[in-house]
Amino acid sequence: MNYVTAGATGVQVSPLCFGTMSFGSEADEQASAEMFHRVRDAGINFFDTADVYGQGAAEEILGELIADCRDDVVIASKVFYPTGADVNARGLSRRHIVRAIEASLTRLNTDRIDFYFVHAFDEHTPIEQTLRALDHVQRQGKIVYPAVSNWAAWQIATALGISAHAGLAKFELIEPMYSLVKRQAEVEILPLAEAENLGVITYSPLGGGLLTGKYSSGSRPAAGRLVDNARYAARYGQDSDYATADRFTTFAKEIGVRPPTLAVAWAMAHPAVTAPIIGARNLDQLQDSLAALEVEMTGELREQISGLSAAPAPATDRTETRQPNWT
Repeated sequence: MNYVTAGATGVQVSPLCFGTMSFGSEADEQASAEMFHRVRDAGINFFDTADVYGQGAAEEILGELIADCRDDVVIASKVFYPTGADVNARGLSRRHIVRAIEASLTRLNTDRIDFYFVHAFDEHTPIEQTLRALDHVQRQGKIVYPAVSNWAAWQIATALGISAHAGLAKFELIEPMYSLVKRQAEVEILPLAEAENLGVITYSPLGGGLLTGKYSSGSRPAAGRLVDNARYAARYGQDSDYATADRFTTFAKEIGVRPPTLAVAWAMAHPAVTAPIIGARNLDQLQDSLAALEVEMTGELREQISGLSAAPAPATDRTETRQPNWT
């Protein structure tokens, strides 16, 4: 395993991060343990979870699994989404953060979380209050680095400015959505990460399953995340998404690589990406994503794959100045 540095932290992590969203929901404790031990055997030391995954069960299961190797793994968790019925059991207020970190530490059975993500943007809480709360729990040793997921580039940049001005702990790792069918991060988020030397772990490299080869414009399974989950069905519901999936699946077959493997390898090869997050419900699903470690993703191959989907519009209207950022 060739480990990589997470941004400016000096922390060495595997080039794939294992996501535990399925733990305690789609994967029971036995299946979760099997996947955990498989990725550890492959050399993965980076694990992503959240307080809301499995209504807390994902953190609990992961906490049991890391009990005898805590110092050998890097753990990321998150705060924002509702964790109870109370109106204040959510968001990024100082009140919720200081309560949520204690609950996550208990479930994970650890004294600190390496990367603590704000899971989404809170329109009701000033950014500075959130940053001061993260700085506070960092000073207490309960988190090692603040991190951010699902914020726009301007929101992240604003937060970095506030942290620099006020001398607060700053975001060191960001987690955007990124796949061949969701490339908006290429416009501003990934360039921001490169400019500010931020680590990047990206989620949904398989496009919610769209890039696995199971879906096409003319054939869709009777069950699956894009069928059963309304949020995912809406996120990947455009005809153009399925057209991209058709082209991608055909291309993967032509070069003899499983579509899920190629999709993860493509995301992993972006120069700003530290590690895509891979997830699965069972060992069979996991194998294809792990195989991305063996793919030789040349610049030419990545450009060919990128050409299978429409590149997002640049941040300005000067389209004539757009250049691929992976050459």
